[in-house]
Amino acid sequence: MGPDLEVIQIRPGESFAVKWHGYPYHTVRWHFHPEYELHQIVATKGRYFVGDFIGEFEIGNLVLAGPNLPHNWISEVPEGQSVPLRCRLVQFSEEFIGGAITTFPELSAVSPLLDLSRRGVLFSKGVSKEVMPLLAEITHAYGVHRISLFMSIMEALSRESAPRVLASENYLPDPSGYMSAGMNQALAYIRENLTQPFNEGDLAAIAGQTPSAFSRSFRKHTGMSLLQYIKRLRINLACQILMSDEEAQISDICFEVGFNNLSNFNRQFLAEKGMPPSQFRRLVADNFAAARAA
Repeated sequence: MGPDLEVIQIRPGESFAVKWHGYPYHTVRWHFHPEYELHQIVATKGRYFVGDFIGEFEIGNLVLAGPNLPHNWISEVPEGQSVPLRCRLVQFSEEFIGGAITTFPELSAVSPLLDLSRRGVLFSKGVSKEVMPLLAEITHAYGVHRISLFMSIMEALSRESAPRVLASENYLPDPSGYMSAGMNQALAYIRENLTQPFNEGDLAAIAGQTPSAFSRSFRKHTGMSLLQYIKRLRINLACQILMSDEEAQISDICFEVGFNNLSNFNRQFLAEKGMPPSQFRRLVADNFAAARAA
């Protein structure tokens, strides 16, 4: 069975995602995502899977999984029981960490670990013990302190003297092969025709499925409905235009990215980004101005 795609949502005003959850939990399944993930177990023991690696875990298990590397942790919990807090994790994109290393060359000390993480890296108990309170604190941190804690975590990871690489040397994550050819064709069609009108029936035909089967399959692989997925991509495209073209009118951007109603665009943008498009543009402009003045 191929892994499911997990869509990671990084909130407005944040550079990376920080999460914690119990067990069972809806994301506890064989899955992958384009982001790096630092994952630490704080309760339970069980078995974990990273690429083609299978091993046993206990409290303190700390793993860095690279982009598109399938992974899952299955805890030994009696049927009918649950654990309120099982793990904490940080998820960050290649673009974010690459930009951070470019801006702060001192961070290049973690580059070898990032390379190894494409096969999964298990850290020693000593490093895990050092990281555990930092991960606990970062789940409730805001602003500059959040960035400071992230840097402290990276510093602790960089001190690992004997990282254990998990997946075999020949294991190569292939996200294009994780889903059926039909589903991959449908996702490619969405990317190539994002700003054009299309519906679920069109995509179901491309995938070679009935509309109801496609709807179930799409939600299974992405964790959201087709409408939610398209809305998120279109809002992200609108953000790119707002950041790159100061002259573009918001009403024009609305139609350019595929919305056909300005009030609906504003409402969906607010729900997705936590602010209206005009405020997003203003904050971006203020940020650029501050950078130029520095």
